[in-house]
Amino acid sequence: MVNKKKDNKELILELIYRAGGGTISGVKISEATGISRVAVWKHIASLKKSGFAIDSRPNGYVLSNPKDLLLPFCFEPSIKEQIYHFQEVETTMDTAKTLAREGAPHLSCVIAEHQTKGRGRLNREWVSTQGGLFFTLILKPLEPPPLVYIYNFAASLSLSRVLNQLFDVDISVKWPNDLLLKEKKLAGMLSEMETRGDMVQFLVIGIGINVNNDPSNKEFKAVSLKNVLKKPVSRKQILTAFLLEFKNRIQDINAAKIIAQWKEQTSTIGSCVRVETFDSFYEGNAVDVDETGALIVEDDQKKRKKIIYGDCFHA
Repeated sequence: MVNKKKDNKELILELIYRAGGGTISGVKISEATGISRVAVWKHIASLKKSGFAIDSRPNGYVLSNPKDLLLPFCFEPSIKEQIYHFQEVETTMDTAKTLAREGAPHLSCVIAEHQTKGRGRLNREWVSTQGGLFFTLILKPLEPPPLVYIYNFAASLSLSRVLNQLFDVDISVKWPNDLLLKEKKLAGMLSEMETRGDMVQFLVIGIGINVNNDPSNKEFKAVSLKNVLKKPVSRKQILTAFLLEFKNRIQDINAAKIIAQWKEQTSTIGSCVRVETFDSFYEGNAVDVDETGALIVEDDQKKRKKIIYGDCFHA
């Protein structure tokens, strides 16, 4: 089973967080953690260097953005046991796979502040800039591999609805898993699975959302919530709402219902598209998404092609 024992840095962060926006002295932190004040100072210096917004004041330390912390102790009891937080990893997908093999349970959520080797579909680079929300879900459905596609649609549908409800924006889903805001990329998803025999051992769904970062100078036609709303928003609020929505949606999963609701949210159907796969590409009008989640593209000769996987670009 995965060991989630807190280290001294996490204990220090929790103590500052529990101060509720007030200061806590180095003496109190030292007493609570059982380490010296010099060690406390060194840990806090390291946390600051890692990107945590801790202010040093004459009477102690204070967090300047407690609502944006994503460590397990920041979440309500029904969620915090799902959370695995890392300051930096190569990719949350690979970390989640390791944790899944070690016994992390269904609906675990692996979060990283920064990914050094983040990737998207077709092994494209996913740029993980400071302020974004990057996480991977670990799912252990009792399903054969051909049926797990619906969890990807459930995730993108859940996320689009949560963001629309929270911020009153007009977010659409783009086949297969991207979220668009003002026709620019707001979020992307990637899924991978491992099997045992003829059943799924686990499925991991990686999600990257541009929240308080500015991806516009890193990625063509990308946007963040902060760019659009002109103010920072709470990543914790987004993640909490999404995890609850997604959990409810997959409790009694209904593929036909999810596909129908997803189609109500999509801007892909009716658009002229170019779909790239590993070894070819297809162009035409996107006319439908069928019950298996495949995209139906019609070319100039009215010939239809069923595409089950690829990267889709709207013209």
